[in-house]
Amino acid sequence: MNHVLCGLAANPALPSELVDRLIAVADADIAADLADRADLSHAQAVALASRVEESAVQLAYEGRLTTADIDPVAQPHAALALLNEQAGSPEWARLFAVDPVVERREKLAACSGLPPDVVETLAADPDVRVVAELALWTTPDMAARLAGHPHAEVRRAVAANEATPPAVLAALITGEGLPPAQRCLVCDREETPFVHGSQCSRLDCDLLPGASCDGSHESIVYEMQRMALRNPATPTQAVVGFADHPSMLLRWALAARPDLQSEVWGQLAGDPVPGVRADLAENPAIDDALIRALATDRGHDVQRRLAHNPHVALDVLTSLAGAARIGPTLLPRIASASPAEVTELAKSPNPAVRMLLAERRDLPAEIRDGLAADPDAKVVKSIAPHPGLSEAQLRAMVDRHGAQVVAKVAANPDATPALLEHLTRHNPSVHKALRQVARHRNATALALLACLADKKARPIAAGHPALPVTVIVELLTDTDWKVVEAAAANPSLPLAVMVDLMRQLSLPCHPQPPTRSGNRHL
Repeated sequence: MNHVLCGLAANPALPSELVDRLIAVADADIAADLADRADLSHAQAVALASRVEESAVQLAYEGRLTTADIDPVAQPHAALALLNEQAGSPEWARLFAVDPVVERREKLAACSGLPPDVVETLAADPDVRVVAELALWTTPDMAARLAGHPHAEVRRAVAANEATPPAVLAALITGEGLPPAQRCLVCDREETPFVHGSQCSRLDCDLLPGASCDGSHESIVYEMQRMALRNPATPTQAVVGFADHPSMLLRWALAARPDLQSEVWGQLAGDPVPGVRADLAENPAIDDALIRALATDRGHDVQRRLAHNPHVALDVLTSLAGAARIGPTLLPRIASASPAEVTELAKSPNPAVRMLLAERRDLPAEIRDGLAADPDAKVVKSIAPHPGLSEAQLRAMVDRHGAQVVAKVAANPDATPALLEHLTRHNPSVHKALRQVARHRNATALALLACLADKKARPIAAGHPALPVTVIVELLTDTDWKVVEAAAANPSLPLAVMVDLMRQLSLPCHPQPPTRSGNRHL
C-alpha cells in the first residue's frame, strides 16, 4: 500500500487533473479513497469503476453510476449493487438468476423489486442458501408460500422476515397448518441422529456448535421459533406461552417486545436470568409499576438498562443515578425533560443527577452556567463541551479541577485558540486533551505542534490545515503510516508538493493552474 498516494486520493484540494492521474494507477486502497471524494465527476467515477471493481460497487451504492456505466458480465458485483438499489436492469436480474456462481444468485435474492419471473426462478433454486435469502427479504405472498418449503432453513428465514403475514408466523411457531419440514442443514450432510460438537476439527465444516438433528430438525426449529419471537409481526397470542419456556434464549427474545400483557411482563420480571430482566427494563412499553419494581433489582445491568428507558419516572431515575453506574451519557428521559424538570434536576443535591443533566447541549444559559460552576468535577466534566461557555468559564474549570476536565474543555466547540494553546501546556499533560485539540477547528499552529508529540494525537494533527506547510511536508516521511496518510490528505499541502510527489512515484503530471478555492496555496 502506498500511503502517500492514499492520502493524496483523499485530499480535498487535489486538482481534478491529478485525480485523473491517480485513477490511472489506482489499486483497491487508493480507489477506496478516490471513491469517497465529493468532487469526483461522473466521467472519473466511470473510469475508476472500470479499473477497480471494488470501487464500482461503492460508487453504485452511492448512486454515482448508472446502468449505462456498468457491464454486468465484467462487473457483476457492481451490477448487483445497482440491482440492490433498485436501479439495475431487469435483464441483469434474469442473467444473475441463472448465474452458475451461487453467491451471485444469493446476492440477487436479497434485492427487492425484482421481476416476478426472476422471483419464481430464485424460489425454485436448487441451492437452499439462495431460497433462504429470498425468504428473508421477499414479499408477504412469497413468504407465505415459502413457509411450507420442505427445507427448515428456508422456514427459519421466513420467520425472520418482518413482511411475513402474522398468521403464517404463528403457524411457524406452532407448526399447525404446515407440512412437516423434510430436511435441514444438519441432515443434509450427516446421518441422523447427529449432534455437532463444539470442537469440530473439519476445516470445511460450517455447522454451528450444538447443531443437531434426530429427524425432527430440532436445532433449526428452535432457531425458527427464536426468529419468530423476535419478529414484531408475530401475533402476541402466539408468543405469550414462551414466557416460562425452559430455553433462556426464547424467554429473552420476548423481553423487548412492546405488545405483551402486564401479567406476561410480570412473569419475565421474575426470570432467573438477569439479561432477560435487563432487556425488559429498557422496554419502553412497560408500565410505571413494573419500572418501580425493577428499580430495586440488583441483577447485572438491570438498573443501568432501566435508566435508559425513555419512560422512567424522574424520581426513579434520580434514585438510580448514584447506584446504577450509568456514566456520562445523555439518557432519553433526561433529553426529553421539560423546562420545569430541568430546573429541578439542576437543583438536585446528588451530583450524579446533575452530571446526567449536564450531558444535554441545549440547556438555558442560567442552568448551563450554574453547572459550569458546580463544585463536583464529574458535573463540570459533562458540561464542559456545552456550546456558549466563555473562555473565562472554561479556564476557571481547568483552574478548579485540573486534569480531570482538560480533555472535555478542549472538546468545547467555542474553545479559543489561546485556550487551546494553554491546554497543550497543562502539567501534567493530558493525552486525550491533545487529541481533542488536534481535531479542533480553532487549533493554532503552536497548539498543533505540541500535539505532534503525542502518538495518538500526531496523525490527527498531521491532517489539520492550520499546521505549518513545512511541517506537513516533513511528516510525509514519518515512520507512522497513519501520519503519512494524514499529511498527504492535508488540504494545506501545496500543489507543487503534490505534483512532485506524483512525479517521484512515476506519475507524470502537467496540471493546468487550478481555479478551485479549496487549495489555499495557489
